[in-house]
Parts: sequence; structure tokens; C-alpha cells
Amino acid sequence: MERAQGRCEYCRLAQQGQEATFHVDHVIPLKEGGETASDNLALACVSCSLRKAARLRAIDPESGAEVSLSSPRHDLWHEHFGWEGARLNSWGRVAP
Repeated sequence: MERAQGRCEYCRLAQQGQEATFHVDHVIPLKEGGETASDNLALACVSCSLRKAARLRAIDPESGAEVSLSSPRHDLWHEHFGWEGARLNSWGRVAP
């Protein structure tokens, strides 16, 4: 919780104000050889946890290609995801 600053490490949703308690997720799933160690654990909101499940890859709905899922330990959020039509301020929030 402290490292994640109370936010989902995948989508950055804040735990505060949410009814459901966030999960601790294995970034690299156990079935893929991941370990239960702090550098392989991430705080995940219920939606991200359920969508990611025990996977490292998923099918891109636009291209149909198999792509790697974002890793909060190896990818920079702002490089993995893009915004169209919105500007982000220095804190990564949508600027007015």
C-alpha cells in the first residue's frame, strides 16, 4: 500500500472512496514462474485484478495481435498508455 501510495499500480485508481478493497497481485503470475516477493507484487483495483488474471499477454481488440500487458515494475505508465485529446500536467493528471 505504501509503495503504491494507495493507488492501483495498473490504472492508478485511488483506493480511497472505493467500496471494494484492492488486491495484491502477482505481476508475473505464479503459473509463469513469478515469485511471491515484494518486487513481483502490485496493488491492484478489483477491475484490473480480474481483467489481468494470471496472464502476461492479451489480445489487442483493435489489431487482434497478442500483446504484453503493462507491468508496473518494468513499464512506465505514460509510455505504455496514450491519451488522445487530453493534456496531462506534471502529476500525470488531465490538465484543464
